[in-house]
Amino acid sequence: MRDVELRQLRYFVAVAEELNFGRAAARLLIAGPSLSQQIKALERDLGVVLFDRNRRSVALTAAGTTLLPHVRSLLDRADDLKVRAGRLAGSQPVRLGYVNWLPPDLAARTAGAARVHVDAWVAPSHTQASRVADGSLDLAVCWVRQEDLERLGLTARLVGADRLYAVSPGAGTGPVHAQDTAVLLDGDATSWSSWNDYAQELSQDTGARAERISDGGVTGPAFFDHVRRLGRPVLNSPKGQTAVLPPDLVHRPVTEPQVYWTWSLVRRADEERPGVLAVVDALCDGVGDLGLRGPDVWLPAGDPYRQEPGQRG
Repeated sequence: MRDVELRQLRYFVAVAEELNFGRAAARLLIAGPSLSQQIKALERDLGVVLFDRNRRSVALTAAGTTLLPHVRSLLDRADDLKVRAGRLAGSQPVRLGYVNWLPPDLAARTAGAARVHVDAWVAPSHTQASRVADGSLDLAVCWVRQEDLERLGLTARLVGADRLYAVSPGAGTGPVHAQDTAVLLDGDATSWSSWNDYAQELSQDTGARAERISDGGVTGPAFFDHVRRLGRPVLNSPKGQTAVLPPDLVHRPVTEPQVYWTWSLVRRADEERPGVLAVVDALCDGVGDLGLRGPDVWLPAGDPYRQEPGQRG
């Protein structure tokens, strides 16, 4: 049995408390399928089934009920150890910027590495990457291309990924092919530069319909209005992944291909400060490929984690 990750144990506790994978995933700020995969991996590594689950309900098994208090105690001790180590380190805060997503257990995982200050200025991906390059931030969680990293003198590691779904009018919740969706491109290039590049390439590669808008409706209530106006499935952006849908709209998984958005933790390529490097390792070690190596995965050209066709599988 390989070493069990604390991250998986935290996921187990969240599902045990919610008894609902959807609510637990929203609480943890991760995709539902990723959470389910992590729980299955934990069950496999422990050699026991933790949950009885079907389409209608989730319940702890006898083994899950027995292990839950021990897991909580273990996590409490791990958190205390990291806090104590962080105090001993006495390091300067590591300044971390982001767009709209951060690892759900960021504080716990970095407590023993360095003090992390999450910057209050939430900005688009290209802005946050530039701030790391000019020294305004030490690290940022954002979407970048390889060419951006090279141009700005940055390096990146995978820290998260979202499988994007479509929002559709009507009651059907079955899969929809990417070519049968629409993608919104906003006229505000300053705010939506990264998304527009991503959506434009997706449209060219898959045949998804590119729909130009100028009202900021890539997210929020205006997005739902565009779905109704177009009368077809519209790809949801990463900023809208956890939004609650109006009752007349539904989520639909996108297939052929499965569409993914990656989150990188970027730093300057010449960064040598131990605290910064320790935070990178704390957040990125053990992340895995997050499903990005599948045969039906789409990522745009230049994405640092894109696999060419001959490498997939």
